[in-house]
Amino acid sequence: MEQDKTDQSQQETHSNFIKIKKFKFVMLLFFLVFATAGITTFALAFGDEKAVNVGVTERSEFQKLYEAYDKLNENYYKDLDQDTLVNGAINGMLDSVGDPYSDYMNVEEAEKFQESISSSFEGIGAEIQEKEGYISIVSPIKGSPAEKAGLQPNDTITKVDDKSIQGMSVTDAVLLIRGEKGTKVTLTIQRPGQEKPMQVTITRDEIPIETVYAEMKENGVAEIQITSFSENTYKELTEALNEMNDKGMKKLVLDLRQNPGGLLDQAVKISNLFVPEGEVLFQVEDSNGKVEKYVSESGQKIDVPTAVLVDGGSASAAEILAAAVSESNDIPLVGTKTFGKGTVQTAETFKDGSNMKFTTAKWLTPDGNWIHEKGITPDIEAKMPDYAQLPYINPEKELKESDLSDQVKTAEQMLNALDLNPGNVDGYYDEDTTKAVKQFQEKNELKVTGTLNAETTVKLMSNLREKLKENDPQVKKAIEELNKNN
Repeated sequence: MEQDKTDQSQQETHSNFIKIKKFKFVMLLFFLVFATAGITTFALAFGDEKAVNVGVTERSEFQKLYEAYDKLNENYYKDLDQDTLVNGAINGMLDSVGDPYSDYMNVEEAEKFQESISSSFEGIGAEIQEKEGYISIVSPIKGSPAEKAGLQPNDTITKVDDKSIQGMSVTDAVLLIRGEKGTKVTLTIQRPGQEKPMQVTITRDEIPIETVYAEMKENGVAEIQITSFSENTYKELTEALNEMNDKGMKKLVLDLRQNPGGLLDQAVKISNLFVPEGEVLFQVEDSNGKVEKYVSESGQKIDVPTAVLVDGGSASAAEILAAAVSESNDIPLVGTKTFGKGTVQTAETFKDGSNMKFTTAKWLTPDGNWIHEKGITPDIEAKMPDYAQLPYINPEKELKESDLSDQVKTAEQMLNALDLNPGNVDGYYDEDTTKAVKQFQEKNELKVTGTLNAETTVKLMSNLREKLKENDPQVKKAIEELNKNN
C-alpha cells in the first residue's frame, strides 16, 4: 500500500516535471518566431530591397541598372517619377542598338502612332526617321501641308520652333511637330546640296488617311497612286481598280513615289494582285540565318500591262511591292533609286498601353537581294526637272523690289520654270523681277503690284506643282514604256 503511494507520488512528480518542460518549450518557440519576424521587418525597412526578392530569379546583368536606379532615387536633388525613369531606361536600351527603326513609345506616343495608321490625325503629314542623330523626312503625305510646303525626302529637320531636335528620338520629334488643326509650326530644314538652312512655317491640318488616288488618262491609261499602306489600302485599291476597269482601263501606271511604307500585310495583299500564283513575293531572314519564302496565292489578278513608278521616297513596304512585281512578274520599274529599308519590325505592347518596336529580321527580294541602305535601281531611269527640288518660299514674308535673299532667288527660279523671265537669277529683286511678278499676277487675276505678297507666293508655288503634275516626265516615261511593249 505504501509502495503504491510512493509510485503515485513519483508519477505525480514526473507529471509536474513534464508540464513545466512543455511550458518552457512553447515559450521558447514563441520567442524564436517573434525574433525572426523582428529581424525580417528590420531587413525590409533598412536593408537592401534586392536581398528579399524571395522566389525571383536574380539577373546579375541588371545589377548595375538596379544600383543606378536606387542611387538616383535616393540622392537626386528633386523627386523623380518612377515611370519616367523606367521609360528612359527602355529608350536607352533601344537607342544603344543604333537602329533608327527600333524605338519605344510611351502610352501617349503609342496612341498617336495608332492614330497615324487609322482614319485620320492632325499634324503636317510627313513620315520621318532618325538617322545618325538627325531627324529627316522619308516622305510627305500626298495633299498634306508638308507636301504643299515643299518638304522633300532626305530633308533634315534641325529645329522645331527654334528648339534643336538633334539627338532626339522619332517619337519625341513627332510630339513636337504634331499639333491641333489650325496651329502653326516652324521647321528649320537643311536640304542636301544647299549650303544654308531654310525656315518653313506650316499650318497643321487634319490628315485623312486616304491612301489611293486614281485617275483615267488618255488612251485607256489609268494612273493609280498609293501614298502609304494603311488599314484600308488594299480595299481602296481594289475599289479604284474596279472603277478604272469600268472606265475602260487598258494599261496601268502604279505610282509608289513618295510612299514611305506602312503595314506589311497590306503590301503583301497588293503584291498578290500583280504576281502569278506560286511565285515568290519576298523572303524573310531571321537572326539565325533561317530564310522563309512568302509566295503569291490564288485570287484576283491584274492582267493589264503595268509599269510601276518609284523614287527616293519609296520605302519599306513600297519597296517590297516594287521588288515583287519586278523580279517575279517582269513589271518595269520607272523613276529613280528607292530609299533602301530592308528590315522587318515587330511591335510589343505592354500592359499599360506603351509599345516597343524593334527590328527582328531582314527582308529579301524574291531573288534573295538585300536592298537595305542600297535601294532598288529602276529598270528605266527618269528624273524629275530641277524645279521640282526648289525650296519653299515663306508666304508670310513679303518680297519686294531691292530685296536680296535666297528666297528671292527661289522665286526667280519658279518664275523661270513658268516661262516668265525675271532677268538674272541672282537673288536680287530688280526691275525685271518686278515685271515678271506683275505678268504672273495679271495672268492669274491677282492684284497687280509687282510684289510677292502672301497670296501671290502661294499661287506661284501652286502653279508650279500643277505644271509638274501635267508634265510629269516619270509618268510620261512609264506610259512610253507601256506603249513600246504593247
